[in-house]
Amino acid sequence: MKLDPLNNYRQFDPRIQYRIEFIDLALKKLFVQRIDHKFHDIFDDIETFCMFIGYPRSGHTLTGSLLDAHPDAIIAHELDVLKYIEAGFTKKQIFYLILKNSSTFTKAGRKWAKYSYQVPNQWNGRFRKLKVIGDKKGGKSTRRFSKNPKLVESLNSTIDDKKIKLIHVYRNPYDNITTISKKHFNNDLRRAIDFYFSYCKTIDNLKTQFKNIIDIKHESFIEDPKNCLKKICGFLELDAPTNYLDDSSSIVFASPRKRRFGVHWNSEHIKIVKNKIDEFDYLEGYSFHD
Repeated sequence: MKLDPLNNYRQFDPRIQYRIEFIDLALKKLFVQRIDHKFHDIFDDIETFCMFIGYPRSGHTLTGSLLDAHPDAIIAHELDVLKYIEAGFTKKQIFYLILKNSSTFTKAGRKWAKYSYQVPNQWNGRFRKLKVIGDKKGGKSTRRFSKNPKLVESLNSTIDDKKIKLIHVYRNPYDNITTISKKHFNNDLRRAIDFYFSYCKTIDNLKTQFKNIIDIKHESFIEDPKNCLKKICGFLELDAPTNYLDDSSSIVFASPRKRRFGVHWNSEHIKIVKNKIDEFDYLEGYSFHD
């Protein structure tokens, strides 16, 4: 049986994964039904629902945490909103899960992959006036869109398509593929290449279905975090106070990690990626040796 690289990178029995998700959804639904009546006007000022799309290991966590630190935004960490859309949760129930997720992740120190994404002096896990709410689950969301094309319609009808804005974070494909290969494919670069570019095709398709998508180059974000963050805030119609930009940029890495130089890439694999890069406009300019 041929496996679809978008939907089969997990290393355990999919039947176990299904049971885990079923139990999780059942418990969450019971929980949000109990608290539904407590929320009357907390979400009334929301103007934008923000989702991340993209690839595993591409820099979403940094961008999501910096946006969550904004006083008028809450961005969940790895909630996987589309899972709840598929399960029939209401907009208000999903928004509450986002709030809970952000608060819980913040109380735990916002540590992910041995790094803390807590922004000092800012609003992680809480808000002043909630204008933007969303979820940082780029890779999984892209995979769900690929597996279930009807999710676009379900998302639009649940949330309100006029309020939905997508953030597409990407980085040098060679670095991204290297990390995907190590984490998900036992260092098999060829499989990771197919996996990565299947995501690119899904992203291209999503760009034809959603009106509001912004492309964010990870390397540019690292090089000039204040201006890139200001650009994203403008896209989300948020202000960008100087103290917020200063505090957010203080936790950004000094330089992007070039993972590709930590493993052996043969000339054939380098050439395959180079040729595929040419198929996607936003990847223009990337190379193995840059």
